[in-house]
Amino acid sequence: MKTLLEFKKTVQEEQRDGEKKIDEINNKLESVKKQIDEERAQLDDLRAKLKLVNEAKDAEYPKFMELRNNLIEAKNQMKTLDDKVGAAAAKSRKERSDMHNLQKTLEQIERDIQTKKLSKDEERKLVARSKEIATKLHTLKMMHKKEDQYRSMSTEYDHLKEQVNRIFKQKEEHGSKIGKLKESLDGLINLRESLYEERRQVIHTVREAGAKLEMIETQLNAIAFKKSRMQAAEHRHRRQRETDDRRKDRQEAIQEKVKRDKEYQERWNALKEAALKKMSSGEKLTFDEMKLIFGDSGD
Repeated sequence: MKTLLEFKKTVQEEQRDGEKKIDEINNKLESVKKQIDEERAQLDDLRAKLKLVNEAKDAEYPKFMELRNNLIEAKNQMKTLDDKVGAAAAKSRKERSDMHNLQKTLEQIERDIQTKKLSKDEERKLVARSKEIATKLHTLKMMHKKEDQYRSMSTEYDHLKEQVNRIFKQKEEHGSKIGKLKESLDGLINLRESLYEERRQVIHTVREAGAKLEMIETQLNAIAFKKSRMQAAEHRHRRQRETDDRRKDRQEAIQEKVKRDKEYQERWNALKEAALKKMSSGEKLTFDEMKLIFGDSGD
């Protein structure tokens, strides 16, 4: 019983330690699960933001590419017009920028043709000069128009490019944050699973300790029952011995009394016989001798 009680104490300590460990694991699990829920909420929020960014990209990027292509095309058209103007226009950029003077020159030539008396050769030269200036003026106007369109498109392109770059940067930032969150969540989920496994093992140990305690209690109860039976048997045996001793004492007392009574009766008979002999011989009897003759032995 002493060995079992010491073993019971050890198992109870093991059970208490296990239950304490389970509480600690449960607290860790609650903390980890709370963190998982928080990071999942953050992940859902980032995914929603990334969806909006992707929608913006899907809406703006085609516009950006279309504008880029249009810009390239406009640049090519300007180059073509540049080529049409020719070496002279390329040689003198001042003339390209001074359309007002070209317009005045053209108007003056047309007035000269209409108002002045010119020879056919001079008129032909002025008409040719007029056509040349008109063509150049038209080309310059077209170039300026294209340049204005190009500048406008270029400004719009720069703005859209900045917007698209910002969208891609946001997409990259959200993607990076999502990647880090997913990595963190994987680590937390692995930690949660390891805590679950550790808790299962500790629960198994605690249950084993409980089963051991039940077996120990069974053994202790069996020992206590056996001890109780032995004590009861010993008590019965002691009572029986006491009863036997009392019975023996009574028998001995009875036997002693019978012996004494017999001895008393024999003595009484002897004394009575002596008193009768004395009375028969005519001797004087005492009161006690009279009691012996005429009384009862019981008296």
